[in-house]
Amino acid sequence: MRKLFCTSLILAINVLLVSLSYAADIQVITSGAFAEALKDLAPEYEKQSPNKVMISYGSSMGAAPDSIPSRLARGEHFDVLILAAPALDDFVKSGTVQSGTKLDLVASVMGAVVKAGAPKPDISTMNGLKLALLNAKSVAYSASASGVYLSTELFPKMGISEQMNKTARKIYSERVASVVARGDADLGFQQVSELLPIPGVDFIGELPPEAQKTVLFSAGITSDTQNLAASKDLIKYLASNKAVATIQKAGLKPVLPAIPW
Repeated sequence: MRKLFCTSLILAINVLLVSLSYAADIQVITSGAFAEALKDLAPEYEKQSPNKVMISYGSSMGAAPDSIPSRLARGEHFDVLILAAPALDDFVKSGTVQSGTKLDLVASVMGAVVKAGAPKPDISTMNGLKLALLNAKSVAYSASASGVYLSTELFPKMGISEQMNKTARKIYSERVASVVARGDADLGFQQVSELLPIPGVDFIGELPPEAQKTVLFSAGITSDTQNLAASKDLIKYLASNKAVATIQKAGLKPVLPAIPW
């Protein structure tokens, strides 16, 4: 009996040592749309894996010092990038992200907020959205994917670019809702998942279908990663049914793609 116990104990220790030997600190940088979901998903992943998730944050695009392109250009190292799919595609083309490792995780839509307690304009129609934009003394929007769409596509389409040049501004290195919460803008636009977690604002709704821009956010593994297997394991978890409830709670729509590896 003692011999059997000792043998079982040795086997258990060996299994533990093997697990620990494969444990990795996965360096992940995510843009804002997936940030809140990842904060909650990382500890859940760590419960069923020896790996640890080390999270950094930055916008998908732009020249702000803390944007993902700027941080990579400075030589900062990450294993996994999570950002707007078009921006990730650029990193695949440049060789920064390994070809064949891109995986779409979520679809994200845009919405708007006002300061808590302020009147809520109706933006459920194109006319209502246009009136809200023109009546606001100041408008804030993201310097990342959603803001680029607003300033280069939606405002021109609505014929209000000239007016928006006077009252609207891009927000760098900060959540748009934080700017609205402290009263520095009357109306703020960003991905819904980036607006909902911020206190001091009231969410007034998603953009109407005619104005909406759904953006896919995807994960990819960098070409210089030393943790390929662990990085793949994390992405598989983020793209699985296990992550669905947390992703939906964060205001995102899970994609649940087929896993290519």
